[in-house]
Amino acid sequence: MTDGPEPLDWQGAAIDCGSCAHESLRGLGLCGQGWACLNDRYTKRIERFFLLNPDLADGMLSHPYFEVRAQAARRATLFRLPALLDDPDPGVRAVALLRLPATQARTRIKDPDRTVRVAVAHRLPPDALGPLMDDEDAYVRQVAVSRCDTGLLPTMVRDPDAGVRKVVARRIGADWLVHMMNDPDPLVRRLLAPRLGAAGQARLATDPDLRVRHAVAECAGAEVALTLALDPEPPVREAARARLAELGLPQGFAPAEETPATPIPTTPIPTTSIPTAAAPAPTPPAAAVPARSEARSEESEND
Repeated sequence: MTDGPEPLDWQGAAIDCGSCAHESLRGLGLCGQGWACLNDRYTKRIERFFLLNPDLADGMLSHPYFEVRAQAARRATLFRLPALLDDPDPGVRAVALLRLPATQARTRIKDPDRTVRVAVAHRLPPDALGPLMDDEDAYVRQVAVSRCDTGLLPTMVRDPDAGVRKVVARRIGADWLVHMMNDPDPLVRRLLAPRLGAAGQARLATDPDLRVRHAVAECAGAEVALTLALDPEPPVREAARARLAELGLPQGFAPAEETPATPIPTTPIPTTSIPTAAAPAPTPPAAAVPARSEARSEESEND
């Protein structure tokens, strides 16, 4: 069984199993060219060899090939590892640090290689990571702030690396979040949204970056969600409406789409004159109607 590149030793020469001091292991199925070999330059094959033969690790800590030393350090007994803290290869030093007690890691805080200092950041206890939070390498600082006591995090809110500030935004105490709301990186600001109260979310709801507003819309309270349901960006509106549905608010509070209403044409109603009833005939003046008493006087005279 062969996997990976062509089997060659660490100096690029062909591997000769017959001249290997461990050739007897091949017959036992504990090694084999191209899949588990101490002399191969391919790391996976060296790792597999020590997995099958961990008792040989102690004797390989001074091997000329650094990959052999590093893989042997993973299996060797602990009391042999302190000598590897001064190994010329940083990978070997890092493997030794990750297995040794944390007190040993303090001796390599100023190691010139970042790989070793990253291992130190993973190994030291949380209350001892302060020196690494000023490390020149951003990833070393990132590991440090991910494990340090939260009381140290306020000193890192202005770190020049956005990756460090993202870790700080996830872990810092709620009272300090307001100091990160003006962070220059929108991906840092969006991490604040689910941790802020209503007032803070209302501020971020007007953020110029739609990714920040979208993050707010996903976790906002009713009032802020209603505001973001009218956001000019469709993804923000959709997230806000989904949030309103989670809160059990009627969808009527957030109209589906704000499209201008089409005006309904109106036809002016023609004005028509309505005929009025004829005025009653005028009553004749009283003089034209003879009084009843006068008529009777005329009748008596004629008699």
